[in-house]
Amino acid sequence: MLKIAILGLGEGRSTMSAAIESSKLELVKICDRNEELCKQRAKEFDFHSYTTNYDDLLNDASIDIIAIYTPDHLHAQHVKQALLSGKHVVCTKPFIDDLSDAKELLELSKSTGKKVFIGQSSRFFEPAKRQRADYEAGLIGDLITIEAQYHADHRWFLKKEWSLLQSFKWLYGGLSHPVDFIRWYLPNIQEVMGYGMISSNGQSAGLKNEDTMHFIFKATDGRIARVSGVYTSPTQPAQRDSGMSTILRATEGASQADYHELRYALTDKTGEEKVITWGDSTIKYYFRFEGQSHHGGEYQNYLEYFVDSIEQGFEAYPNMEEGIGTVALLQAMDKSLQTGMPVKIADILNEYGL
Repeated sequence: MLKIAILGLGEGRSTMSAAIESSKLELVKICDRNEELCKQRAKEFDFHSYTTNYDDLLNDASIDIIAIYTPDHLHAQHVKQALLSGKHVVCTKPFIDDLSDAKELLELSKSTGKKVFIGQSSRFFEPAKRQRADYEAGLIGDLITIEAQYHADHRWFLKKEWSLLQSFKWLYGGLSHPVDFIRWYLPNIQEVMGYGMISSNGQSAGLKNEDTMHFIFKATDGRIARVSGVYTSPTQPAQRDSGMSTILRATEGASQADYHELRYALTDKTGEEKVITWGDSTIKYYFRFEGQSHHGGEYQNYLEYFVDSIEQGFEAYPNMEEGIGTVALLQAMDKSLQTGMPVKIADILNEYGL
């Protein structure tokens, strides 16, 4: 059983639940510089081995994996320190916020022989897992195109001071989920073009960056995909429209995975149509906290997959290269919004010698 420690106890709350519930991991320490939050988590989970000093995790030789859930701009430094201390790393998405750190981290992972896994949790949700398995089994034929979306009524964000800062972008915080689904099925995106705007709701709140965006992607083999994100308007009832959806359209069938609804639809190559939903026990596995606000089950799925990869010696995806590729794609999308022009991903990567 591998030993894990967690840095950052906001989002790390789900990871605590995942590690404690898992038979493949032993949680040995948690860390946050906010001692009140440490005490809160200690009480909530009856787990009292906490520290406010990251060095305590780095210097503990018994720890195999450090899971990092700190703010984006701290990821590169925290990952570097963990690798230099001989730990495997789980890092929440987006992996890093500055691609100038990427080359050093790639070399460090290679020289230390330690694995880095990017916690793109949505891939490990039940409908997304089923969609991927059916696709790999050839049930819908060869992929033609993908449509992915993340639409949410996040007007409550506008009441938080940090959401009105220049540094806050829904492009990274929200759209990174459906963009990861695009890259999962079409890894070789060559070019992206998009338009965005700040809605009237966002404008009246003082939002600095786009809350409404639509993008088209083109892969090196000519296939295309689209992504949509809308964050400050009301949404449809869940019976009609999920907050996050990924639709695969293929030569002999189609499939759709929905989030949060635990709903999946498939038209297979025989023409049979089915809609699958999962029941109460699965809902309780995935959503362990109030209001479906955290992703305990997805985190447990990906932590156990990462443990298997360490113990069995296979590559766990998304790995560091994939995480860097997703950041490059998001930066290309950002550039397209600013310039109103298509942007080639290679140009972004070349800028940083990647």
